[in-house]
Amino acid sequence: MDFNLKKLTSDAGVFFTRAVQFTEEKLGSAEKTELDTHLENLIARADCTKNWTEKIFRQTEVLLQPNPSARIEEFFYEKLDKKIPSRTTNGELLGQYMLDAAKDFGPGTPYGSTLITVGEYQIRLGGAEREFLQTSAINFLTPLRNFLEGDWRTISKERRLLENRRLDLDICKARVKKAKQAEAKAAAEQELRVAQTEFDRQAEVTRLLLEGISSTHVNHLRCLHEFVEAQATYYAQCHQYMQELQKELSRYPNSFASNANPSTSATCPSPVSSATLPGVSPPCLASTSTPGIAREPSGQLKIQDVQQPSTGHRKAKVLYDYDAHDTSELSLLADELITVYTVPGMDPDWLVGERGNQKGKVPVTYLELLS
Repeated sequence: MDFNLKKLTSDAGVFFTRAVQFTEEKLGSAEKTELDTHLENLIARADCTKNWTEKIFRQTEVLLQPNPSARIEEFFYEKLDKKIPSRTTNGELLGQYMLDAAKDFGPGTPYGSTLITVGEYQIRLGGAEREFLQTSAINFLTPLRNFLEGDWRTISKERRLLENRRLDLDICKARVKKAKQAEAKAAAEQELRVAQTEFDRQAEVTRLLLEGISSTHVNHLRCLHEFVEAQATYYAQCHQYMQELQKELSRYPNSFASNANPSTSATCPSPVSSATLPGVSPPCLASTSTPGIAREPSGQLKIQDVQQPSTGHRKAKVLYDYDAHDTSELSLLADELITVYTVPGMDPDWLVGERGNQKGKVPVTYLELLS
C-alpha cells in the first residue's frame, strides 16, 4: 500500500511538472526543444494519412451500407468478435416480392410472367451486390480499419511518449540553468544526460514507426486497386444481367398493349373534360389525313362513305364530354354508348364513331371499349 501511494504521489508530481512546463512553453516563458525537420515532416505526413484514411473509410462504409442502424449493428458485432449475420440485399428482397406477387396475379398472365422474369433478375443483381459488398469489406475496408485501430494507435502511443520525454528533457534543462551550487548543478546535469538519452531513444523509435507510413501507402494502394476491380466486376455483372433481362422482355414487345386500357395511352395523356375547362382542347387530338376522310372546299374535313373495309366494330362508352372541332369529328356526351371501328391507315389515336345516322372521328382517349 505504501509503495502504491508513493508511486501515485511520484506520478502526480511528474504530471504536474510536465503540465507546468507545457503551460510555460505555450506562454512563451520557457524554452522548448524542437524536433528535427525530418521527424516533423514524418509526423505531418502521418497525420495527413490518418485523417484521409479515416474519411475514406467512413465514406466507403456509407457507400457499402447506407443504413446507419445496420452499420452500428455491424460495429457492435465486430467489437464482440462475433460473426455478422447475413442480410438480404434490397435487390434480393425486391425480387422476392415480385415472385410472390406473380403467384397472386397468376404466373400464366402477361403481368405475372413478366414479374417472375424481372424478379429472378433482381435476385441475381442482389446476389452480385452481396458478393461486391463482401469482397470490398475484406479487401478494402478491413486493411483501412486495421491501420486506424492498430498501426495508428501504436504510433499515437509512441508520439505521446516522445512528447513526455521532450517535456522531461526541457524540465532538466531548466533545472540546470536554475542550479546555483556546484553539487546541485552536477546532479541536474546528470539528470539532463539521462533525459537526453531517453529522448533520443524515443525519437528514434517514433521515427522508425513514422517511416513505416510509406509501407502503409503501398498496402493501401494495392487495396485500392482491388476495390476498383471489385467495383468493375460488380457493375459489369449488373450490365450483363440488365442486357439479358432486356432481351427477355423484348421477346414480348407488345405484351402490354393487348391488356392496356385504351383510355390511358402512353403517347397521349388522359384528357380533361371540355365541360370542366371551357375552351381548352385536350392534348393529342390533332387531326391527320386518313383514308375515308375528305376535305371540303371550305377546308374542313368530313367523313365520307367509302368502300374501304372497316375493322373491329365494337361498342364503346364515352368517358367525357367532347365537342367536335370540325365536321369530320363527332361530338360526344359522357356515359353514352356508341359504335366505333377503324379503317386501314387511320391514326391510332382516333376511331370512327357512329351514333344512329351520325358518323365522325372520335378520340380514343375519351372512350372505354366494351367489346
